[in-house]
Amino acid sequence: MGEQGAIRPEKATKRPMRKSGKPGKPEEKQLGKSARKPAAKTTVKATATATVKTTATSTATAAAGSGWKPESRLAMVRRARKINRELAELYPYAHPELDFRNPFELLVATVLSAQTTDLRVNQTTPALFAAYPTPEDMAAAVPEEMEELIRPTGFFRAKTKSLIGLSVALRDNHGGEVPGRLADLVKLPGVGRKTANVVLGNAFGVPGITVDTHFGRLVRRWKWTEQEDPEKVEAEIATIFPKSEWTMLSHRVVFHGRRICHARKPACGACPIAPLCPAYGEGETDPEKARKLLKYEMGGQPGQRLSPPADYPGRPAPALGAG
Repeated sequence: MGEQGAIRPEKATKRPMRKSGKPGKPEEKQLGKSARKPAAKTTVKATATATVKTTATSTATAAAGSGWKPESRLAMVRRARKINRELAELYPYAHPELDFRNPFELLVATVLSAQTTDLRVNQTTPALFAAYPTPEDMAAAVPEEMEELIRPTGFFRAKTKSLIGLSVALRDNHGGEVPGRLADLVKLPGVGRKTANVVLGNAFGVPGITVDTHFGRLVRRWKWTEQEDPEKVEAEIATIFPKSEWTMLSHRVVFHGRRICHARKPACGACPIAPLCPAYGEGETDPEKARKLLKYEMGGQPGQRLSPPADYPGRPAPALGAG
């Protein structure tokens, strides 16, 4: 299932004068209202374009400051939760971008996703699951035959060893079923906390924070944490948000990292949360140029899933060899 400036996000607002001559309270800015759920699949690119235009003023305001001021822990938590709310409006359809029909398929797909794209995994797993639909089938696989099926995902020998090993463990120790506990999942070959949290959150409804390269990059850009180790990142982010938000927060942050806040050239000028971002200016700030950097449904391109959820507003990904 990847890499990282800094300017004050908003201009100082002069307090309006009351009749008494004393300054009153500034009006609270409403941010991110341009990013609404597209009404239909055909409106996704138009919505993204409208978002860019309405974001221009906010990002220009963000650029006006001289630097991101230090903030208290409380201020950071409030800003982080506001970013999460804005992302929920921008990506109401956020979801895991691996195709799966049951916990076993999600577990296998997540193991395969190491060091490759979800798209490549999704293009590879149909043939894999046709050959080995259950843990018992995969446990009995001939390694060389499985290697050929998963070769497109890279590191196919090591992944084959992990998949056969975890399938044997599921068959022998768990009655052929994927366990629904973190402690059991991380004991399976090739399964760490990230993979376990993906499976728990999306196959069992158990909240978890998935720290992949996109998630880690963005939470550091947003100054939610300075940690580099994924487990320490997970622990710190868990203190900022209620447990009920953990799984969807993970999806929203990863969606944003893949579509707008890229590793090498983030599309700052097309980002609805730019006024809340300490790293604004690391990427392209011109709205029209930034719009051209948008990916997947935001840029009018196919998504990563061959079988996306019904509410996904973009196009499905092509099958392997179809383009």
